[in-house]
Amino acid sequence: MRISMKTIYWSLCVLLATSVTIYGQEKSTQRADLFGTIRCGTDIPKALIGRFMPNERVALTEARHKNLGLKNLGGGDISERLDSTSWLICGNEYMLITDKKSIVRDVLQVPQHSKASPEFIGLCRVNNKQLPEVIVAILNNRAGVENLSAKFAWKIDPKTAKFVKLDAEGMQCPRDGIITADGGN
Repeated sequence: MRISMKTIYWSLCVLLATSVTIYGQEKSTQRADLFGTIRCGTDIPKALIGRFMPNERVALTEARHKNLGLKNLGGGDISERLDSTSWLICGNEYMLITDKKSIVRDVLQVPQHSKASPEFIGLCRVNNKQLPEVIVAILNNRAGVENLSAKFAWKIDPKTAKFVKLDAEGMQCPRDGIITADGGN
């Protein structure tokens, strides 16, 4: 049996078209649903890093992922090229750094916080010297003081778009950078 070049050509075209279609569906699914592959009890940061965060109504995203207890906790600009968004996923808070193309660059599982230990994002000082990077921290709340000491802290490296764990000793952060509803006032 002899196969003609025309048959080989059309077979390759069909194979290529099928591959592109499957790859395209995979990619569009990945772009369409950031939380679609998440399962409670798995490595959530690993599942999110490198994925696309779609720009859709939060209520739709939360409703589609009730099984994860998904809730948007808010976010904002970190720099000209980076944003942050916090999500409650499977009972834990995760802060995501995204670039301006909406790709998740890094994820931090935020430690538990409360009125006594509020969450903070902003600029801090160490030994009275201003740190240049944006800091994410859990603070020690004390009544009557404007600057609070940090229990845990990470800087957001603007070049690598990564969270970098810091030694919190001597770190003081202003009360006005507290970002959580559980407050600290």
